[in-house]
Amino acid sequence: MKIIFMGTPEFSCGILEALNEKYEVLGVVTQPDKVVGRKKVLSFSPVKKTAISLGLAVFQPTKIKDNYDDILALKADILVTAAYGQIVPEDFLNSFKFAINVHASLLPKHRGGAPIQRCLINGDKTTGVTIMQMVKRMDAGKIYASESIDILDSDNNTTLFKKLSIVGRDLLLRNIESIYNNKNIGSIQREEEVSYSYNIKRSEEQISFDKTSREVFNQIRGLAMEPGAYAIINGESLKIYQAKELYDGFTMNNSAPGTVLKAKKELIVKTKDSAVSILLIQPQGKKIMDIKSFLNGQKILSVGDVFKYSLD
Repeated sequence: MKIIFMGTPEFSCGILEALNEKYEVLGVVTQPDKVVGRKKVLSFSPVKKTAISLGLAVFQPTKIKDNYDDILALKADILVTAAYGQIVPEDFLNSFKFAINVHASLLPKHRGGAPIQRCLINGDKTTGVTIMQMVKRMDAGKIYASESIDILDSDNNTTLFKKLSIVGRDLLLRNIESIYNNKNIGSIQREEEVSYSYNIKRSEEQISFDKTSREVFNQIRGLAMEPGAYAIINGESLKIYQAKELYDGFTMNNSAPGTVLKAKKELIVKTKDSAVSILLIQPQGKKIMDIKSFLNGQKILSVGDVFKYSLD
């Protein structure tokens, strides 16, 4: 079995490693390098780093739809994608005996580019991975296999990515040969059950405390640790990576949502129905820190100050 693998983030790396250990991976396609930070350092995708460590050929087309002849020249017979990050053209897909995708949701729920973030933000109780046929329509192909896991309150975007990467790796390895040998022909998705999880917009990263404590908690963990939710107070933007819901003693508090109720040893903020305790925070230009370290000597906020929500 000769494979072309397409992927970009950390989620994809374990899947690539497992495929390479058992089969022949002829090449790896990933997103172009990026220049990041003030020092303009060139950054490789996690998949590129993994591919280099494995000695595999790497392809990084700016737009895969315009540049894939060199990839097809390798004459692989199966394409495997896992969080690649670009729409793959139909002509390219049709050049392989099979084109399959490791998608981090229980299809047909959460089609799209941000299924892990959205399932947390939405407050879903379960999620999973689906091995599916790649077709022209986004995440609309036949389902070959799926496996679910529970979402715990301790989960966030980062931990769930890691869990689902392992689930996806093992699920793919259990099914790839039966797919390749036509023993697993898949099943059609039920269109009436479809939902979409499009990529997170910048405007969705800002926290409005005029929501329930549960909704604020879910937004924060759904974006942690990348890109991170943020909130604005006294003209300062603070990234918030972890919070805890509070109910006892706060449900009857009549302060406006966003009001700082406590700022000594704890940072407690009023929500629509109760309050949340901020546990992990990052001021602008500084490192991530626990809340006690942040509150020790900070001059950004005080009790009675209010977090403002603005899209300006």
